[in-house]
Amino acid sequence: MLAAMPDSAPSPVSAGGASPRAGGDACPGTLRLHRADDGALARVRIPGGVLDPGRADALLVAAERFGDGELHLTSRGNVQLRGLGTECGGGLAGLLTDAGLLPSAAHERARNIVASPLAGLDGSPSLAGWLAELDRLVCGSPAAAALSGRFLFALDAGGGDVDALGADVTLIARGPDALLRIGAGDEVFRVPADAAPRAALRAAEAFLRAAHGGAAAHAAAAAPGSGALQDSGSPASAASQDSGSPASAPQVSAAWRVRDLPDAVRTELVRSIGATAGPAVHHPRPRHRKAAAPAPGPVGATAAVSVGVPLGRLTPAQWRLLTETARRYGGELRLTPWRGIVVPGPFPRQEAAEALRALAGAGLITTADSPWTGVGACIGHPGCAKSLADVRAEAGAAVSGEGSAAPAAGRSAAGAEAGAAVGRPGRLPVYWSGCERRCGHPHGEWIDVVATPDGHRISHVRGERREPTTTVRNDDPARLAAAVAEARAL
Repeated sequence: MLAAMPDSAPSPVSAGGASPRAGGDACPGTLRLHRADDGALARVRIPGGVLDPGRADALLVAAERFGDGELHLTSRGNVQLRGLGTECGGGLAGLLTDAGLLPSAAHERARNIVASPLAGLDGSPSLAGWLAELDRLVCGSPAAAALSGRFLFALDAGGGDVDALGADVTLIARGPDALLRIGAGDEVFRVPADAAPRAALRAAEAFLRAAHGGAAAHAAAAAPGSGALQDSGSPASAASQDSGSPASAPQVSAAWRVRDLPDAVRTELVRSIGATAGPAVHHPRPRHRKAAAPAPGPVGATAAVSVGVPLGRLTPAQWRLLTETARRYGGELRLTPWRGIVVPGPFPRQEAAEALRALAGAGLITTADSPWTGVGACIGHPGCAKSLADVRAEAGAAVSGEGSAAPAAGRSAAGAEAGAAVGRPGRLPVYWSGCERRCGHPHGEWIDVVATPDGHRISHVRGERREPTTTVRNDDPARLAAAVAEARAL
């Protein structure tokens, strides 16, 4: 079985450089499991993070029947099931298909769509129509079956939250129109709102042609008047569809994502899209966002409630409570790219407070002053063979102010104070990684804590820039907690 790369792991190619990839995309899904140290892993794509209670029930059944019973949220609002038996593939796929969670076997890893989780709840426009239509178009496009499991669509309600994630194709609601962004560039194209999902798909198909054909072939295919952004199934898309069936779509691309394209090819890709979409508009992508995630608590008075999930891991009891809350009120769960969940209402005011109390009692984050707010970690040891540390336990120890193995009586004042400070509101997010891959790390501005053979390296990340680092020895957990708290306070 091919090794897999989690949602936000770094691409193995440098931005602007040609990809050395010689094999197919190895990202896990529900039909291709990844073997980890704690058993097999499946990743279930949840477009926009939107789940109705019935599908949420099915995910829990799958986790309890085939895995360790827990559900893990990813940095793209998807769900991972861990501890799976290696022979569960057929049963898992059948269960998810029956629940409507696997509408196209050929496209199951291509349905990577994030959406603003508060769309339609905080005064921003609803994105439900765009989300349903884009998912339908992706699943109906033979060419889109060749998209990497890492290629990302984003639907932004206008506030910049998911636009800041640097997706490959982003749609931004803007009045009666939409803005179409390709990659992380600061230029966007204005398109009619009702044509936005189709424009997003065409841009993804154009990316595939660029990735497969290189600069010269793409320039010829995407020249103005060539129909480069015509519907799937048109003669212009034949090169990326072969016989027109999903099974025959090319499965090996020269690049996983837009940023992996050589500079000249990426520039030509954007130019070709502009030739069909219209003049470019300068609209810089948001950067260094500290508070893009919905704040825990009530949303828009009582239009919804928002909770965070410590380290993105949900027990069966927590998942059942969330599902029952959704079933009683809005009938929907929205999984966020920041490992949280929004339950749309409306909630009667008193019942919103009661729901939040129950969710807090179950161990979920319901207030901004929770010590867990902004704290994340990869799966770490022992779940991942590459990890050099049990970073989840270390993150928890830092949050609580307790050294990883030190008795409470022996804790230093610095360690106790650091633990109290690490989750205070207004602090920068912090992400603990067990190795240099930093799987699932956040975007924008954050504190990066990486386990190394010599200790934990701490640095301040601002978009593409990384500040000078500090290294703390592995045998000094109190100093580690203090150093992390100090870094988050910058």
